[in-house]
Amino acid sequence: MAEAGFWQRPGAEKKAREFGAWKEEVEGWKKLRSTILALTSLLEEAQVANDLELLSSIMAEYREAEASFSKMEFGVFLGGPYDDLGALLSIHGGTGGVDAQDWAQMLMRMIIRFCEKKKWNVTILSLSAGGEAGIKSVDIRIEGRFVYGHLKSEAGLHRLVRISPFGSADTRQTSFSLIEVIPLFDDISEIEIRPEDLRVDTFLAGGHGGQGVQTTYSAVRVVHLPTGITVACQNERSQIQNRETAISVLKNRLYQKALEEKESKEKKLRGQHKESQWGSQIRSYVLHPYKLVKDHRSGHESTDPESILDGELDLFMLAYLRWAKGLEVQDKKPSN
Repeated sequence: MAEAGFWQRPGAEKKAREFGAWKEEVEGWKKLRSTILALTSLLEEAQVANDLELLSSIMAEYREAEASFSKMEFGVFLGGPYDDLGALLSIHGGTGGVDAQDWAQMLMRMIIRFCEKKKWNVTILSLSAGGEAGIKSVDIRIEGRFVYGHLKSEAGLHRLVRISPFGSADTRQTSFSLIEVIPLFDDISEIEIRPEDLRVDTFLAGGHGGQGVQTTYSAVRVVHLPTGITVACQNERSQIQNRETAISVLKNRLYQKALEEKESKEKKLRGQHKESQWGSQIRSYVLHPYKLVKDHRSGHESTDPESILDGELDLFMLAYLRWAKGLEVQDKKPSN
């Protein structure tokens, strides 16, 4: 960065942000190490003096340090070839009718809340609203540092068990929604799309784009005829801008498809897709008759579904990363 002409080079600002992020991470580890060393020294003094009040205070600070370690531990596991990229995330309401559509909207809120806490850039590209409530599907572009590395844990079928707010009887309802996650590739120049392979449809945008968008045929749907891959975009006011964004997303999907065919990495890139039904879910969220969120891959659990649905996903993601590397999933609850 100190070299002459650095700031005139392509990608200089991105490289500077990357440097700043790594520097912040290294400083964080140094600070945590100093904290633990200081607490260890105080602990020895408190034990010699048999100072129970000081011991209690030290253990409270240890628990805070443990929580900090759990969050920072992500960096140890985010070393995959695409982990540092952004992501294209899609949510589809599955089995369960209007409850599944409402569940899909709850998952969208959960993901967006998590991204907001990470200060990532979130753009809703296309949203299909449900008939009575919720959403049928949504496509979201998420940009930031290690976005895909975090969100790849969410790819798969999510199951919700609750008392349905849409039924007349107080009966439990099981709903399913599918989350797909693919990397937002930096360089996909090798993907060429012939104009004759595309069908482009325009339609009225709706939902989140504002009155000007909703009353014009600015939304675009692009169909890649050889593969059948369909991409819709409606977040921009201009039909031309929506078309360009849709083509960009289509290139990412085609590039991902090429990687899957060449390297057989479908599970790592997109999650294992199964029929939206009982027994194929990656995670269950039970709100009635008890409260429990359980990841069926890592075995990690939480009895606080409200916080999970509000975007507190870090420990579930960390447990998934440990599980994916064949490591034992550690209990992250503070010890006594």
